[in-house]
Amino acid sequence: MDKNTIIGLGLIALIVIGFGIYMRPNQEQMDAYQRQQDSLFKVEVAKHKTDSLNRLKAVVATETAKKTDTLPSNDSLKTEMVKQQFGAFAEVSSGKNEFVTLENDLVKLTIATKGGRIYSAELKKYKTYDSLPLRLFDGDSTVFGLELPTNENKVVNTNDLYFKPSSKEEHVGKSEAKSISMRLNAGNNHYIEYQYSLSPDSYMLNFNLNAVGMDKVIPQNINHFDIDWRMNIPRLEKNLTAEKASSTIYYKYMGDELDWLSETKDDSKVLPTRVNWVSFKQQYFTTVFIANDGFDKANVTTKTEGIGANTVKNMSSIFTLPFNHSDNQTYAMRFYFGPNHYQTLKKANLMLEKQIPLGWGVFGWVNKFLVIPIFNFLNGFNINYGIIILLMTIFIKVILLPLTFKSFQSQAKMKVLKPEVEEINEKFKDDAMSKQSEMMKLYKKAGVNPMGGCFPMLLQMPILIAMFRFFPASIELRQQSFLWAKDLSTYDSIYDFGFNVPFYGDHISLFTLLMTVSTLLYTRMTMQMQAQNPQMKWMSYLMPIMFLGIFNNYSAGLSYYYFLANMFTFGQQYLFKFFIDEKKIHAQIQENKKKPAKPKSSWQQRLEEAAKQRGYQAPKKK
Repeated sequence: MDKNTIIGLGLIALIVIGFGIYMRPNQEQMDAYQRQQDSLFKVEVAKHKTDSLNRLKAVVATETAKKTDTLPSNDSLKTEMVKQQFGAFAEVSSGKNEFVTLENDLVKLTIATKGGRIYSAELKKYKTYDSLPLRLFDGDSTVFGLELPTNENKVVNTNDLYFKPSSKEEHVGKSEAKSISMRLNAGNNHYIEYQYSLSPDSYMLNFNLNAVGMDKVIPQNINHFDIDWRMNIPRLEKNLTAEKASSTIYYKYMGDELDWLSETKDDSKVLPTRVNWVSFKQQYFTTVFIANDGFDKANVTTKTEGIGANTVKNMSSIFTLPFNHSDNQTYAMRFYFGPNHYQTLKKANLMLEKQIPLGWGVFGWVNKFLVIPIFNFLNGFNINYGIIILLMTIFIKVILLPLTFKSFQSQAKMKVLKPEVEEINEKFKDDAMSKQSEMMKLYKKAGVNPMGGCFPMLLQMPILIAMFRFFPASIELRQQSFLWAKDLSTYDSIYDFGFNVPFYGDHISLFTLLMTVSTLLYTRMTMQMQAQNPQMKWMSYLMPIMFLGIFNNYSAGLSYYYFLANMFTFGQQYLFKFFIDEKKIHAQIQENKKKPAKPKSSWQQRLEEAAKQRGYQAPKKK
């Protein structure tokens, strides 16, 4: 290779190398190229995945198509699942919910084919506090169903199944009972039947539960089934607080007294022995489930947690009924849908009237044998209830007149002795034992019993307390107006604040205000007639002030009665002054002082001895 060739090849190599260096991409161009390559790679990967997934779907679809040919249809599968869930009741597990009615002049009962239960109970002669039809329950606010174990090891609740009306309400005579039967089929000649029968002018619904051929459906090792009864108690009254405090579950054992759950808190109880009836009791109305031969046992529960604003309480009961596997077994039961009216409940002869809180012991007796008979007698004249309360007050005051006069006589004697009593108080203000001894000597010489005015008043207390229980519990006063009070069964309001005042409330009750003022005047008049410890005077005025807060939310009828009682007391005392001469009493007391002292009774001797012992021990405590 000659020199020129070598030089030419070298130049060509230098040109190629220089051109390569000159044309090499910079860092930005290299980064852009790398990103482009990465994107192309991702596209290829995604395409590969899509192709693979499509191939997999095709395989799965092919396999599924092959298997589908060997499976039952959707309808067949659904039918099989229903049979497994409901067993013998599979055919009645679906349907259309329809309604039939059963009514008389007092109640209207709507019965649903779903569950065969009472869907709603309306009391025709009553309205809610806001003037709507009064229904004790309505729609899905209540549950009533049998929990039936089946041979398929399932428990079926009839509340979810569809009954068939076997006979509809017929147009029968007014004096004849109306009836409806609801039947739940469980196969050939196997069924549960609800028979409802409602008599004219009655709140009581007869209910027969027939189990026909169910010995073939219920397992042989099962000797009972349960009834699940629940209800959300709706608000019916103006004063929701009072309604909640008056609503709870009552129950009565067979051949025994009744009992109840707490009214002020959530409560539950297991009733282990035979139960005659259980009631979901509200302030003025009640729903009672009665078993003529009793339930084997029951669980009862009340709850307030999680209820709505217009719900009073949630009440529930689970009852156990015996099942003896006979071909045809009947359970005779009843429902009561009605008011808490004493005479109406008493007619049932089941102690239902004891749900009305008339007071315990002597207070209940006063209401049952004095107040209620007088009230019912006056109510027979069909006059305004405000006038009835006025006449009741007059009648009771006349009955108590001898006791009131005796009390006033004693107060008059104490008034005459008041100057002497005050003198002793001042003289022995630092010696309690001597003061007590001198007081006893004064009363003994004057022939005055310091407790003489108290005993007649104590004898009147049962009536005052009985009235405290009677008026808030009397459904007769419900929604009955008088003067400015629109409803004597609840508080009257002449002004609403729009906010709550602690201890007082959110309104002004005029009847309560009048009662408080009259009580304060009576207290002042009584204190003027008697010697009173100055330190105790403020307590005498404190009680009426406390009544102002307590009674502001109570029945207007109660405050009205107490106001009338105070006013009649003022009138009586004014009249008594014409028959009691204080000067003559004073002269008689002075004569009594001159007489020889009577020997001390054993009670007086014990009292004085106890006073001496206290006086002797007092210095030792210093």
